[in-house]
Amino acid sequence: MEEYAREPCPWRIVDDCGGAFTMGVIGGGVFQAIKGFRNAPVGIRHRLRGSVNAMRIRAPQIGGSFAVWGGLFSTIDCGLVRLRGKEDPWNSITSGALTGAVLAARSGPLAMVGSAMMGGILLALIEGVGILLTRYTAQQFRNAPPFLEDPSQLPPKEGTQDPGYPSYQQYH
Repeated sequence: MEEYAREPCPWRIVDDCGGAFTMGVIGGGVFQAIKGFRNAPVGIRHRLRGSVNAMRIRAPQIGGSFAVWGGLFSTIDCGLVRLRGKEDPWNSITSGALTGAVLAARSGPLAMVGSAMMGGILLALIEGVGILLTRYTAQQFRNAPPFLEDPSQLPPKEGTQDPGYPSYQQYH
């Protein structure tokens, strides 16, 4: 089983849920600030107030949505690790697909299939890029082969005569 530098499974769910919430609040806050700034009446004071108000109202909601997605994804991922007994990219891809399907369950089977496909494809792309980066960096830091020495600078092997020098074995 390949070891990752991650928390064990029960704590991983909490960790991923909190990380997703933070990412959603920060990212959503930035986008909501821009939206509130653009949609406010003319005047810098009105625009700044609109920006802060939009952030205050929508950023926690977006963060909560991200937290639900991250928590469900990690729960399914931990379940698959336990079920399959190994931790590999297929767990993440399957977790992404199942998370998309579960979150779209209220919209019907067709939406579940579409969301499952999008979740699986998205996680497959993320895992593929991660594998490619790992291979690239592994090749980059691999030890270089040793330089071959010039054969004319090597000492002669025992029992062979070096051309151009007299044999001293006759004087033993």
